[in-house]
Amino acid sequence: MKLARLGTRGAEIPTVLVDGTHLDLRPVLAELGVADTGPAFLAAGGVERVAAALAAGTLTPLEGAEDLRVGAPLARPGKVVCIGLNYADHAAEGGMAIPAEPVVFMKDPSTVVGPFDEVLVPRGSTKTDWEVELGVVIGATARYLDSPADARACVAGYVLSHDVSEREFQLERGGQWDKGKSCETFNPLGPWLVTAEEVVDPQDLRLSLSVNGAKRQDGTTADMIFSVDHVLWYLSQFMVLEPGDVINTGTPAGVALGIEGNPYLRAGDVVELEITGLGQARQTFGQA
Repeated sequence: MKLARLGTRGAEIPTVLVDGTHLDLRPVLAELGVADTGPAFLAAGGVERVAAALAAGTLTPLEGAEDLRVGAPLARPGKVVCIGLNYADHAAEGGMAIPAEPVVFMKDPSTVVGPFDEVLVPRGSTKTDWEVELGVVIGATARYLDSPADARACVAGYVLSHDVSEREFQLERGGQWDKGKSCETFNPLGPWLVTAEEVVDPQDLRLSLSVNGAKRQDGTTADMIFSVDHVLWYLSQFMVLEPGDVINTGTPAGVALGIEGNPYLRAGDVVELEITGLGQARQTFGQA
């Protein structure tokens, strides 16, 4: 299933996309007693309830869906956990060693915006950078998982994620990565949350990103240093992963930090992203 949210920011209508038609999920939310397709929806078995409603044929099309803004497919996550340097070629282009364990940092959940929303270059920024990533949405509590083999049962689905970064804030302002990752609008998400049963192998997805029409990133999740399963198992040893959390799993080579001349983003630049089966996104950058 492809779950989406359409409408003005803060008042999005949850839908499920079937054969190009958005079906209204508000009756399902009412049955579950939740307000949106966010953490409470996932914790209440919302994905399974939508599947049942589809099988029963009780959902109806959302009128005017084609004219509505596309919001992030998940209402505000509980937390956004990110994995740095998870592709060897990306570590190499930044002059960093391949990590022996996953590099973990957090990102403010309020950074999440829609896949076609404007992204703001922070005030004083000279090194705003792009990163296309596979996002994993948690669907069941993961706490001290016994092995990576247990991780897949905790996944609700997958999503196209843009981990926008400000490299000076991240690397040159006291050593805390969060500062360069948590600026407003710095995590466009979507267009869909694709539920887990539709993604046969999360380690067989192609990621790509272009800036102003020039291809900058073109990689595959097969090249991750630490697989999705390993990352979720590893994180569960240090924190409890809850339904509605998002895990950004790293980016392949091709970021501005690693390109000669460092062509960092400026207001007016357009970034286009795609992951196999998870859709496409396009953001124009503005000035904060």
